[in-house]
Amino acid sequence: MKFKILFVALLFFVSVSNSQPWALVWEDEFDYNGLPNPNKWSYDVGGAGWGNNELQYYTDGRLNNAKVENGNLIITAIKESYGANNYTSARLISKGKGDWLYGRIEVRAKLPVGRGTWPAIWMLPTDWAYGGWPNSGEIDIMEHVGYDPGRVHGTVHTKAYNHSIGTQKGGNLVIADAQSAFHTYAIEWNADTIMFYIDSQKYFMFTRESTWEKWPFDKRFHLLLNIAVGGNWGGAEGVDETI
Repeated sequence: MKFKILFVALLFFVSVSNSQPWALVWEDEFDYNGLPNPNKWSYDVGGAGWGNNELQYYTDGRLNNAKVENGNLIITAIKESYGANNYTSARLISKGKGDWLYGRIEVRAKLPVGRGTWPAIWMLPTDWAYGGWPNSGEIDIMEHVGYDPGRVHGTVHTKAYNHSIGTQKGGNLVIADAQSAFHTYAIEWNADTIMFYIDSQKYFMFTRESTWEKWPFDKRFHLLLNIAVGGNWGGAEGVDETI
């Protein structure tokens, strides 16, 4: 059993003001072959559930789980025994190699198929200035769970607004071919708002509030790309062992 998420481009832009055009400052077009570019990507590694009772072990530098070929970054989750886990996958991070405060980030991706998959394109704070999760924030540019095909979510988490207390702020949009076609998932983040887009459609906006407990998004963040298997959300209706 293999689940795959494919990326064809990842771009980060900044603008000096709302009236100025975006300027490209970081990108990976995946125009090479082999492991993801080590100058841009590292790995989160391990299999202890990642706080969500996930089933996979995230590997480090393993082509079976993360490779670039034919213009795509392909992250693959595989049903196989690996240590104490029954699945492997990869979680790529740009921490220390791509860290930003404000800008537009866009990722063009095709999502995996199957109940039990939980792919994400998301951001975490690099410096955790306000303390551990959720105090320093989380920005989920794209999340999808396989048991709800085609519904794509964008969410923010803060101390005041997070899923552990049922107060998270977010939106979602049905993209019928999200698992068979590429779409561009993006945010535009400035000092006052984070706006969420799929292709050119804005479907959610989070607006700054007065305290860091509600808006910790004035510090630099980095990007994560991964597929989880199972977990509290991804596995809420089980994992289909036949796919």
